[in-house]
Amino acid sequence: MDAKTAHDHTSELTTPAIRHLAWLCRAPQLLHSPLTFEPGRYLSNIVPDQLLAWDRNPETAPPLLKATPQKRLGFYFERLYRVLLEDLLGWDVLLQNRQIQSNGRTIGELDFVVHNRSEDRIEHHEIAIKYYLGVPEQSGETRWYGPNARDRLDLKTDRMLRMQSQRTRLPEARALLGDAGITGPVNPRIFMPGYLFYPAAKHLVAPESVPTDHLRGRWCYLSQVKPSDIPGWVILNKPHWIGPWCQSEPPLPAQVSAALNTIKRYNLPLLFAKLEQNSVSGLWRETDRLFVVPDSWP
Repeated sequence: MDAKTAHDHTSELTTPAIRHLAWLCRAPQLLHSPLTFEPGRYLSNIVPDQLLAWDRNPETAPPLLKATPQKRLGFYFERLYRVLLEDLLGWDVLLQNRQIQSNGRTIGELDFVVHNRSEDRIEHHEIAIKYYLGVPEQSGETRWYGPNARDRLDLKTDRMLRMQSQRTRLPEARALLGDAGITGPVNPRIFMPGYLFYPAAKHLVAPESVPTDHLRGRWCYLSQVKPSDIPGWVILNKPHWIGPWCQSEPPLPAQVSAALNTIKRYNLPLLFAKLEQNSVSGLWRETDRLFVVPDSWP
């Protein structure tokens, strides 16, 4: 399934979980590596029609898509990923979120161990969904921080490549796999879609480790937001950070004003989407996204 086919169908989907899953199928990643897993290489061309059928008759969708989304985005992302592997690809999930123990303490975790039925091999998938804001440093370098400023793109990339994806090499992990009847080679894979947000007033270059087709947004400080900026915007709450957002009713500026006050009061970055009305469907669809951060950030 190519990205364009998936994208054309995504915009028609009205059930949020199914729209999120469609996005996962085609989302560009934030990591260039031979280990990167591209679902589109394996998904059949009937997948867009399958998603559309689930959207029109939600009772026929997999149970995981009908469950209430978890508050934590990472847990919800893992749930969608399991549906992608099992229900869209038809692969077997052999282990999920299995902790690796050494002398009674946890030394790591395996996100997914799967049987890739397309190539008949066992794979270990480490996954993450990430949002990073580019901050120009005094040195001329750019640092890419997560909204909470504790997470950083360069550190996460390094950890994914050198540690997380290599965990099945640990003797303790091999023992864990052996207990599950997995004794042969296990191929590491990484899946890390997300967005890079660029400062509204500066031109930044993305890191070389990030593919050029990555998804982009903008970010600005709270003090840079003008009242004239607000019309057309809506607040995006998790799990709806997994884009793109759409709604049937027009955006309400009062809700954006309230969200901006929340940023000021609680010193909390928030994510917004700019919407435009589709003249054919009448739906309001996302055309841009913006993080607004406190003036003290990061």
